[in-house]
Amino acid sequence: MTTTVPSAPRVAGLGVPAQVPPGAVSPHELLPQFFDTLTAALGPMHWWPAKTPFEVIVGAILTQNTAWINVERAIANLRRERMLTPRAIETAPAGKLARLVRSSGYFRQKAKKLKAFVRFLRQDFGGSLKRMFRTPTAELRERLLAVHGIGPETADSILLYAASHPVFVVDAYTKRILLRHGLVGEKAGYEEIRQLFEGNLPPDAKVYNEYHALLVNVGKNWCRSQKPLCDQCPLGPYLIPNPTPNPAPRDDSPSGDLPEAQR
Repeated sequence: MTTTVPSAPRVAGLGVPAQVPPGAVSPHELLPQFFDTLTAALGPMHWWPAKTPFEVIVGAILTQNTAWINVERAIANLRRERMLTPRAIETAPAGKLARLVRSSGYFRQKAKKLKAFVRFLRQDFGGSLKRMFRTPTAELRERLLAVHGIGPETADSILLYAASHPVFVVDAYTKRILLRHGLVGEKAGYEEIRQLFEGNLPPDAKVYNEYHALLVNVGKNWCRSQKPLCDQCPLGPYLIPNPTPNPAPRDDSPSGDLPEAQR
């Protein structure tokens, strides 16, 4: 079954006019307003594109530091070889697995990361994703972060998109958009930004899923690292006056992911 959101959920906005400078509005008011504005302008994103929760997890690992189109090629290779199962990945020769995911870049490291995850799944949860998904969110997040090659963004992608836990996923697009709208500083880290969303939105996995996908859309199409198209962006009316030129970091990945350590 494809993992999609059939219709966009909504977070009730507080009726703040778009012309009000964000400095006059708290994140508690502004973040729901952003969501409602983007939902009205762009509609449901239907993300994450996958046929099974395990495929979501594979994609979350492979998308580190690369564009999604490269991940799609790697997943197609794995599907062709009938290797989109934990057992198939764990028992496959490392060289073969690396060749199949070559298009995703850093393919030898990513093959090791995939094997590390499925070994963790077998050792800690008897190979059962359902059992893993039933683990309390905070505990599961901590255990995922202890797995070789899984950093905060990958762990949160697994929690949100595969397991439907209410954890907000942060990437470079997210930080750039918030920075340009004056909601975070340049030194804001992953956890600070994640807590900003989770502290000002209801703990709803469908909302977090859709919101993150909407922000990725904005980052790719309008809020670019170079030559942003603010006057065409749905969030353009919320911009602070005289924003600092190019205030956000360049993408280390065409997908907009904040880079995770190549462990």
